[in-house]
Amino acid sequence: MTTRATFTCFEDSTQQDWQLIAGEFMAFAKGLPDRVLSHLKLLEGDFGGFPIDRMAHSLQTATRALRDGRDEEYVVCALLHDIGDTLGSYNHPDIAAAILTPFVSEENLWMVKHHGVFQGYYYFHHIGLDRNQRDQFEGNPHYERTREFCELYDSPAFDAKAETLPLCEFEPMLRRVLEKPVRTVYDIE
Repeated sequence: MTTRATFTCFEDSTQQDWQLIAGEFMAFAKGLPDRVLSHLKLLEGDFGGFPIDRMAHSLQTATRALRDGRDEEYVVCALLHDIGDTLGSYNHPDIAAAILTPFVSEENLWMVKHHGVFQGYYYFHHIGLDRNQRDQFEGNPHYERTREFCELYDSPAFDAKAETLPLCEFEPMLRRVLEKPVRTVYDIE
């Protein structure tokens, strides 16, 4: 791109500046699925002490959800639930939720955002934490969905012998889910 906005402060920007920026934004936004896929691939070879690497865990979680008949949005959430591991060592669910916020339903977003506390049920007691931290969310309409996600898909997805579909199987789904935001402050048409 050779043409750029000329302001040095938002307050001095013009409608013409923002038309230019909006055009660039739309082109950049179309590349989001590629950037997400590239970032997901960073999990490859990252074992962090686990029996399988984080990429295999993500693929296995998504495979389990797909084989169980979950819809594409849910499967993509399963695929991306741990994408924040590389940047959010202490809050990886928040990273995944931030990426998914514009594109998924409230119940799937809540599930991704809170899965870290819910997965703790299976191991927190081994590291000196309260395994029942998830109980603070009892009564939330998305509690059961998140509990079930961890029980059926996240927790058992560390088996090197389990079916694990390759990333190319999920790429079309990911592209469809990230194609058009359903929740954003930007009016995109």
